[in-house]
Formats: sequence, C-alpha cells, structure tokens
Amino acid sequence: MDRLQAMSILIKVVELGSFSAASKSLNIPLPTLSRKISELENKLGIRLLHRTTRKLSLTDSGYDYIKACKSILEQVEEAESKAKGEYLEPRGDLVITAPVMFGRLYVLPIVIEFLSLYSNINVQLLLSDRNINLFEDDVDMAIRIGKLPDSTMIATQVGRMRMVTCASQLFLTNHRVIDSPYDLTQLSCISLSTAMTTPYWSYKIPDSELTAHIDILPRLTVNDNDSAVNAAIKGVGITQQLHYQVKEAVDKGDLNIILTEFEPDKIPIHLMHRTGKYLPQKIVNFLEFASPKLMNRLFELSC
Repeated sequence: MDRLQAMSILIKVVELGSFSAASKSLNIPLPTLSRKISELENKLGIRLLHRTTRKLSLTDSGYDYIKACKSILEQVEEAESKAKGEYLEPRGDLVITAPVMFGRLYVLPIVIEFLSLYSNINVQLLLSDRNINLFEDDVDMAIRIGKLPDSTMIATQVGRMRMVTCASQLFLTNHRVIDSPYDLTQLSCISLSTAMTTPYWSYKIPDSELTAHIDILPRLTVNDNDSAVNAAIKGVGITQQLHYQVKEAVDKGDLNIILTEFEPDKIPIHLMHRTGKYLPQKIVNFLEFASPKLMNRLFELSC
C-alpha cells in the first residue's frame, strides 16, 4: 500500500467533498479510490470518514489525521524540491495569485519582466477576486489587498491603497452638493456584491478617531469592479472603489473623487507565501525582484 498516495487521495476527497469529484480530479477510477481509503482505514484501525448518501465528513480521528497528513506531504514536497535543486538555483514552476484587476495592471508586467531574466522558471498567474487558499490549491505566493487574518503565512507589505468615492461630473451637476458621507443615504449609489465586500461604506470623521458606517441606497448592484466604474462614468450613481480601480477614469476626467477629507485609512497590500524552514530559490528571487517594483508602483499611485 502506497501510504503517501492514500494520504493525498484522502485530502483531495475531503477538499472536494465527495469520492466522485476526487476521482475525476485525480483521474483515478472511483472503485480504486474508494478501495485506497478503505485500505488506509483498515491499516490504521479507525474510521476516518462519515459516509452518507447526502454528504461526507471527517470523524474526530479523521480531522486530526488529515492535519498530520498535510504536514507530512508538505515536508515530502519540500524534501523533493530540495533534492531537485530548487533550493540551490531558481528553477521550476512558480504559482502566484492576485486580484483580477490589480494582477492585470500591476503584477503581470512584473511577471513578464521576471520571466525574461529567469529562463528556468515557469509562472502560473491565477487572477481571482476570491482569496485562494495557498495550501489547498498548491499556490506559492499571493498578493493580498486588505488586513490579513492571523495565520502561519509570511507576509511582506509592499504598499497601501486609498479607498475613494467617485461620481461623474454629470451626476454631480444634476444633484445637490455632497458635503458629508451622510448625504449618500439620499443619493443613488452603485454597490458591489462579492465575497470581499460589506453592505456599508466606511468613512473617517475628521479630527476624531471615529468611523462612520454608511448604509447606502444601491440603485445598481454588480459583482465586478469594472461594471461599477463604467456605470458611474455613465452617471448612474456614486461608487466607492480602491484608487487603482478608478485611476484611469479619474485621470481622463470621466470620474471625480469626492469626500476626500472623509476617506478611511489606507488599505495594506502584502506579498504572502507559505512558511518553511527553507524557501525555494524561485520564491526568494521573485520576492526580491517583485517587492521593490510593487512598492514603487504603489508609491507613485499614492502621490
């Protein structure tokens, strides 16, 4: 019995929530996959999974065991990478994730330049507005916008980003003067509906430590930033976005930034990677290459 293979299969079954999904993902026949899990349980003498017709879940013993499996497989992967020379020279596949628009504008140009310098490194750039799990999705590095939760990840801050409120000149001409965030409750707004957004907009009260949470009236709700920005340009309403998302429209005069004196604290941006006693050279080199370039780009944006 290949114990490491069985561990990998168990992890994939739990991650995907079913034997059939894991079978398709791993390209292993379903009977074979099911037998591998049963052999592992028999070897251990414990039940790892609760199986019903509707769902699959870990037993208490299974929960403890799968945590140990992940740690063991990570150490094996690290040992194999070290043996292949990834710890001695920059080589191999480097998987990076970043938010869609930020990745396209700021990360991709850096990746392209990086590839021109390191012929033995291949990069897979995953652009997604959800926070991809570095462990579960085998990702080496991530660019995160926002405050970081406590975790075992190593994070390098590369800058901070303004959160700005914008409207077109047409909209501002046709509506009353907006003197404070509380005026937004009476005006048409364009809101975002994503896993990362809140139902209110936050503002700082000048000359105080207070923060105001404004329940806006969404005239239009969309699930991507480009659509919100385009609707604001057309005069549909007011939108609150990260500065980089509206910079082009503001520079062209299509949007105006308002309520600047009430802007919330700038949002931190980090480069993150998984912990480990040793880091592959591909990660070390990308960190050293990308960090100062991102810092410079973000500093220019804040000026």
